[in-house]
Amino acid sequence: MSGHSKWHSIKHQKAATDAKRGQMFTKLTREIIVAARNGGSNIEANYALRLAVQRAKDSSMPWDNINRAIQKASGGGEGAAMAEMVLEGYGPGGGAILVNALSDNRNRTVQAVRNIFSRGGGSLGESGCVGWLFVSHGVLTVKAEGIDTDELVLKAIDFGADDVNVEGDYVTIYTTPQNLEKVRTALEKEKISVESAEVSMVAKQTIELEEKQAVQTLKLLENLEELDDVQKVASNVNFTDAALAAYEKA
Repeated sequence: MSGHSKWHSIKHQKAATDAKRGQMFTKLTREIIVAARNGGSNIEANYALRLAVQRAKDSSMPWDNINRAIQKASGGGEGAAMAEMVLEGYGPGGGAILVNALSDNRNRTVQAVRNIFSRGGGSLGESGCVGWLFVSHGVLTVKAEGIDTDELVLKAIDFGADDVNVEGDYVTIYTTPQNLEKVRTALEKEKISVESAEVSMVAKQTIELEEKQAVQTLKLLENLEELDDVQKVASNVNFTDAALAAYEKA
């Protein structure tokens, strides 16, 4: 799962800028609205809403914004026509890419995603072409600074984690979707601060590309995530340290 871990960590670092945070708030607002619309506005009784609200808190989204988003769900308007979409395709060199979107206009979103794939040296595929390569996991991110990572790994596994990956400044913990909240709560009781926690699609197996294609794939993933309708992007590419370094310099 290291390919997802490295990409997840670098996304987290890039999301710290004000511009990225503003865009993230928009995406989180949509996620909250759709979760509340589908399962009700009671946070304790609605698992999807609970996760969406926690993700918003992790991104420092003010509670007033979160509450307004929940209220919008019961009042119609924004989010009322939003539909969840999964688009699948291939990046430069053949890496599999899975795109999760929320959109009120499927044709607009498909065309925008197709254009990003084409300009980035990839191609949008048919439904089901790569989805079978991914599985849903709970993914938690912990900053490694000042933490005994060996001890953290053991604790996370004791708490119910399936896998733990230490990559640079971050520790990524994988769980079943059902165990995500349980593991997070257990870690926080141990005074371990969780920077983010979400249910994501993670590749069952990864591939490696030559550096140029890997950097192109990273740029393609970033450009897809820049689209307002796109909520999450996943890839089965295991990005090497050299590729990540080249990408960060680009």
